Amino acid sequence: MKMKQYFLASALCGLPFAASAADLPVKAPVFKAPVVAVYNWTGWYAGGNIGYSWGNGDSNYTDPGFASAGLPTSFSGSQKIDGIIGGGQIGYNWQANSTWVFGLEADFQGSGAKGSISNSNSYSYDCEGTCTAKINQNQEVKILWFGTVRGRAGVLVTPTMLLYGTGGLAYGRISVSGTVTDTFPGCNPAICNWAYGNSATNIGWTVGAGVEGAIPNTRDWTWKVEYLYIDFGSISGTGHDPDFSSTYSWSAKVTDNIVRVGVNYRFH
Repeated sequence: MKMKQYFLASALCGLPFAASAADLPVKAPVFKAPVVAVYNWTGWYAGGNIGYSWGNGDSNYTDPGFASAGLPTSFSGSQKIDGIIGGGQIGYNWQANSTWVFGLEADFQGSGAKGSISNSNSYSYDCEGTCTAKINQNQEVKILWFGTVRGRAGVLVTPTMLLYGTGGLAYGRISVSGTVTDTFPGCNPAICNWAYGNSATNIGWTVGAGVEGAIPNTRDWTWKVEYLYIDFGSISGTGHDPDFSSTYSWSAKVTDNIVRVGVNYRFH
């Protein structure tokens, strides 16, 4: 009996302390914000692109034999070259600090760029009176494919957007094909029509600029818009003119402008 009285008294004595403990303020749990990783451009990347090309083929065809008909000895002009391009790129970026990013990029492009030019000169010959004929020239230039190997240097406008300049080596397969026709009446087509041209892989240079940025809600994908000016140099050749029995020469200097959009995947 005395033991029960002891436990009852202990319980009653503890009630005020339990009530006081219940009144104590409860500390809220400490919230820690998730750590956001700093965006870093350093690393390898690869991607694809599509765009548009427009340029010029500054052409010249010279035939000393034309002088015998009282004609100028050359045709010259600038032909417009344009078309759709598309391809892929691979590169490496190094982020030096919070402002500067440097890198190296190589790309290869298929090209539908082409253009043509036509020239004509009239000459007189003796007939029952005075008659005229024409020398007509037609020429087409194509950029079949091309590629570049370029350095890049850029400034970070924000941690995820890069403005950059770029420049370096360019190379491409250039095709030139042309025909010359003498409209002299009764002239044998095998003599009064001849063709010229060639294809060659030329080495040149390129310079340009672009902008690249992270695709929202991703860390591995970026978008890009880029402009390049490309100088492919000249392609030329010589041949025999069967009509005027002379040696002709031709040349075409090819330059190009491209604008393209693309995406890259960054490897970490």
